[in-house]
Amino acid sequence: MSKNFIFSSESVGEGHPDKVCDTISDYVLDACLAQDKHSRVACETYAKCNLVVVGGEITIPSIGAKNPSDVIDFVKIARQAIRDIGYTHEDDVFHAERVLIMNAITGQSPDIAQGVDARAAAGKETAEQGAGDQGLMFGYATNETPELMPAPIMYAHQLGRALTRIRKSGQVKWLRPDAKTQVSVRYENDQPVEITSVVISTQHADKLDGREVAHATIKEFCIEEVIRKTLPQNLLTRATKFLINPTGRFVTGGPQGDTGLTGRKIIVDTYGGMGRHGGGAFSGKDPSKVDRSAAYMGRYVAKNIVAAGLATSAEIQFAYAIGHPDPVSVCVNTFGTGVVSDEALEKAVCEMFNFKPAAIIRQLNLLRPIYAKTTNYGHFGKDDPDITWERTDKIEELKRAVGGAKSDAPPSTQRQAPPSGRAVRTPASV
Repeated sequence: MSKNFIFSSESVGEGHPDKVCDTISDYVLDACLAQDKHSRVACETYAKCNLVVVGGEITIPSIGAKNPSDVIDFVKIARQAIRDIGYTHEDDVFHAERVLIMNAITGQSPDIAQGVDARAAAGKETAEQGAGDQGLMFGYATNETPELMPAPIMYAHQLGRALTRIRKSGQVKWLRPDAKTQVSVRYENDQPVEITSVVISTQHADKLDGREVAHATIKEFCIEEVIRKTLPQNLLTRATKFLINPTGRFVTGGPQGDTGLTGRKIIVDTYGGMGRHGGGAFSGKDPSKVDRSAAYMGRYVAKNIVAAGLATSAEIQFAYAIGHPDPVSVCVNTFGTGVVSDEALEKAVCEMFNFKPAAIIRQLNLLRPIYAKTTNYGHFGKDDPDITWERTDKIEELKRAVGGAKSDAPPSTQRQAPPSGRAVRTPASV
């Protein structure tokens, strides 16, 4: 049933040490796919102080038995990623031109390749392309923002994008790449009604033109030029709290201040904690890895369900076994907001969409070097033609598929506890 609550989500900037590593890993992935769209990539990156280690397993079929490092300069790619992020200031310890980069990339295990490849092999159950790993993935959508994303994470991402846009424009010369944003939203009867607090922690130069950058200057800029010009004015009130660089100083940032690893920002990458997460990271993985491709497919399905007016919130879960093409389970949950039963919706979804890894790749056109676009400010909710899982092109087909279906029980008995304390909403009729 409906309730009132406050929910918070955070985002991080491109210069956050974990995002530095995600960016490098996705740059490597794109380079491999540009070389050969059938590349198998599992790239992990570590960063600390002036050291970057790029490792993982990569196979590029078109180069045969050659070491992928003989064909692609992974060190150069990593350096370019750091340069694009903006670690180019003379006082940066972690500097694009001076950082030490170690390459520890090897070929993919033939045991994994045997299970994933679309070919017959001894002991393999099917000649179809199988899932690149076992695990579970979730897709989610909600109608509370135009992007059909939860409001707290979308607002946190918007603040991060605004900070980066201003920093890269050169308008504010003391801004530096590392940053975190956080937004808390109060809900009444399950609808966002107020932003109760906004937290921005942004790295800054120690001095500019020989003068210390005052905390008051940073605070005024973040509130007036970022928050008030980015967030919905009707949700900001006199009671909204603004917490800007709460420690008072944030000069040492990025990998100089903290260790970075690929795949540690999985909640930032998805739904900000609203909705569930299967635990698998995205960056550095080619689409044969269902951690990435099935999560994208889940978002595609859930978004079309909500866009079609069939529910105000929808979640779909898949589970896979490594080497096996079909998911071992598919589950649709609308948390009591569906205009038809979840069972009827699940049946329609399974009839309309093919959830085998090869079919997901084909439906979403995933064998392209598009992944550097996904790394920062969430993998979902972006308006970009290359982000195919954000399309809402199945609305009419979904409506037709469930047109004759009826709910198995009245809404009051259908309701289930949503994830993360999430309350339910009443859907618009189809």
